[in-house]
Amino acid sequence: MTTFAPYATFERYREDMPVKFSDKVVLVTGAASGIGRAVVTRLSAEGAATVRVDLAAEALKAAGSDVSVGADSDLVCTLDVADESSVARAVETALQRFGRIDVLCNNAGIASSRKTATEDEPAEWQRVFAVNLLGAVHFTKHVGRAMVTAGRGAIVNTASVAGVRAGAGGNAYSASKAALINFTQTSACDFGAHGIRVNAVCPGLIETGMTQSTFELARERGKEDRLGSRCELRRYGRPEEVAAVIAFLASDDASYVTGQALPVDGGNSASLNLPGMKV
Repeated sequence: MTTFAPYATFERYREDMPVKFSDKVVLVTGAASGIGRAVVTRLSAEGAATVRVDLAAEALKAAGSDVSVGADSDLVCTLDVADESSVARAVETALQRFGRIDVLCNNAGIASSRKTATEDEPAEWQRVFAVNLLGAVHFTKHVGRAMVTAGRGAIVNTASVAGVRAGAGGNAYSASKAALINFTQTSACDFGAHGIRVNAVCPGLIETGMTQSTFELARERGKEDRLGSRCELRRYGRPEEVAAVIAFLASDDASYVTGQALPVDGGNSASLNLPGMKV
């Protein structure tokens, strides 16, 4: 049976949340739902001013109900992360508003189909890479410049266990996340001398808008208990559990951690996938 004991008391814990991000400005892409929304909720509860970025305008507006700081400490930007000119304008707006950006969480992403290598469509690959990889590249470029000037900062990219091994996503999605992990490492090398850390989280099966169809189908068939059964903790995860790890990597508690891709997958990547798992 699926249980979430580690986060069963999250709301009570939130009341006594430490203020590790007091006086920090955090920009989160893909902030309207899922892991991105959980990150905004978590870091704002810990004192951060937030810049929320997403393409889904109405969902992004609704996500503001989770923000625990005042309206003057929250900025909303509706844009396509694949459009560099829009990214540059949003970053400039945030810098004009707050004067700096201390933490960047590149979370925006989209899934791909499960087509095989002989069926894949170039247009799908281009769009998936434009959002999942180039979106992070664009924000890292423009926010990174401000961080270099400041001489400090933390960047956390949301990759996936699909970027580590086959079986957790479609071909284009998996390849884009593998590329994002590599970009995390190369940009960590670029920024290290400037006091800027770059890391990634690699979530396993998490219930979000992207995976909702999988969860709904399992529930319709009475097979919810099988979701996450292949990982060592024998359950799927929640966005809040990934947000907690992102909060760690973005905080001074991880001051000597950079260039790492940390699985948050219930132990799935600790063991070999079963044959045919991709199917």
